Amino acid sequence: MFKLTNTGRISFQIGFKNRCKIVIPKMFDVNNHLSPVLLIVQECYSNKTGHNDNHIISDDFCKKGMSQAFCDSFDMYGKYNPSALSLQKLSEFGSKTGTEESSFEFLRDELLVRLANIMKEFNLLPVSFQQRGSVAMVRNWYQQSFIEITEFEKHNPDRDILEKFTETLNKIRLRHSKVVETMAKGVMEMRDAFEGESRNYDQQITYFLDRFYTNRIGIRVLLNQHLLLYGGELAHHPQHIGCINPSCDVEEVIRDAYDNARFLCEHYYMCSPDLIIESYNPYEKADSIRIEYVPSHLYHMLFELSKNAMRAVVERHENKPEIPPIKIAVCKGKEDLAIKISDQGGGISYGKVEQLFGYMFTTAPQPQPSHMMEGSAPLAGYGYGLPLSRLYARYFQGDLVLYSMEGYGMDAIIYLKVKDAMECLPIYNKTASKMYETDTSAPDWSSPSPWTQARGYSTIGGGNVSRGYSTLTDGQGARRTVCTWTRQPRLLDCH
Repeated sequence: MFKLTNTGRISFQIGFKNRCKIVIPKMFDVNNHLSPVLLIVQECYSNKTGHNDNHIISDDFCKKGMSQAFCDSFDMYGKYNPSALSLQKLSEFGSKTGTEESSFEFLRDELLVRLANIMKEFNLLPVSFQQRGSVAMVRNWYQQSFIEITEFEKHNPDRDILEKFTETLNKIRLRHSKVVETMAKGVMEMRDAFEGESRNYDQQITYFLDRFYTNRIGIRVLLNQHLLLYGGELAHHPQHIGCINPSCDVEEVIRDAYDNARFLCEHYYMCSPDLIIESYNPYEKADSIRIEYVPSHLYHMLFELSKNAMRAVVERHENKPEIPPIKIAVCKGKEDLAIKISDQGGGISYGKVEQLFGYMFTTAPQPQPSHMMEGSAPLAGYGYGLPLSRLYARYFQGDLVLYSMEGYGMDAIIYLKVKDAMECLPIYNKTASKMYETDTSAPDWSSPSPWTQARGYSTIGGGNVSRGYSTLTDGQGARRTVCTWTRQPRLLDCH
């Protein structure tokens, strides 16, 4: 039993306790297009959606249920390429050239472009994956955020509008806080339901998830920058410019990540390996190694790699009198900063190294669905730690690679750009859409090997895609460096 209220929501009862609400956008013609509403009602019943859950009509019903104005807006922003920003530009904007008004004018367009680009790809996914309740929920969150930002399209940035915009960005950030876990649940549902079927499904989903999570990282950086600079939130450190530290102490982040991983390791295994750090700074006369970077991104990568190394070492040497230490070497070159984490945890066979970056592969026990949202250990058992860590590295044109010696141990190396690091963002175009088409081509090598089976679908996650940089020129003659595993974005005005 459900009814449409005057506030634009459909409220209905599930059983005796649970209540669900569907948010109806202003531009949705509910009288003439009720079928999308009924489908979401059916989804809520089948998933036993809990109290106060909100749903919004998703974009695959746009052409049938939305006004022409909404469809035109969505299509228009979907045709623009995201504007890739550099760390230097983000820092300069936050410390010197930027104002709250110019940030508002840039974000209200750029966020819509980034949301529209990735939402276009949702409908190209395999239908069986789209129908996962968790996937549909994430898509609905993204459309709701798109609609909320369009409310500011024609407003001038006076004080009331700026405050309302900041509140909206904060609400969007909170709404998207569970995107990774919720999408992980959808992937697990897909893996369990279609285990053993065509590998091409895995390739399409992996291609999408690489792009989706990279897009999310970029959106989150923009949200955090605005909210930390103009939203009244306090930065983690007085030297930080928003979420960026212009002089990030790499060894300090390493020790922080390692200490927290060590706490978890001792909690589960009652012991942990020691840490040995070696630093090399051949081109600078400084004791510490510093770099302009987002500390939370570096921490995420180091925590995940430290946690994996500890688990491997402890499980391999748990019955021995001594546990070998984990060694971390840091070297800052002229162009790259490299962090190598070496363990003696037994390694893995060469043919399985690339599988570690798959979203459907994990060596840890799979968490129970009932515990997925409790957040005991960050993404433990989801198979998401390494793939997301590599995306964080590649987001600013770095990389994360693994080298294994089966029977001995593993080396994980994080590469970061020292200068002129720019965002690597996914772009929706015909080339991207073709990646979702079914591939029935015959193999072109006689025997399967890891290098012949590398993921060729992902332009930023493929196993044999090489990293390189190109100097390009925009329409005004301005030179810029872009990563060669993405296509050149069209430059937009960054104010």
